[in-house]
Amino acid sequence: MSITVLVSVKVADFNQWKTVFDGHASAREAAGIQGTPYRNPDDDSNAVVIGTAPSKEAFISFFSAPEMQEIQKEAGAMGPPEVKFLEGA
Repeated sequence: MSITVLVSVKVADFNQWKTVFDGHASAREAAGIQGTPYRNPDDDSNAVVIGTAPSKEAFISFFSAPEMQEIQKEAGAMGPPEVKFLEGA
């Protein structure tokens, strides 16, 4: 059973962030992670991704890998994201 993930991150430039996000779709797919990016209409520097992962542990393992940290820097993330895990009721 998969888990829903809500990720919110402050970015320097949303379009730059989305370009990098889109460019790494195959890595997410290989890890079984799906995500749809959104721009917060009230804050252009707030990127939000709503998606699914096979498990909380799988998402944390994927997202905390050193290469993912470098990708976040490349994308213009201005700090660590806020991540929430949600289970269906």
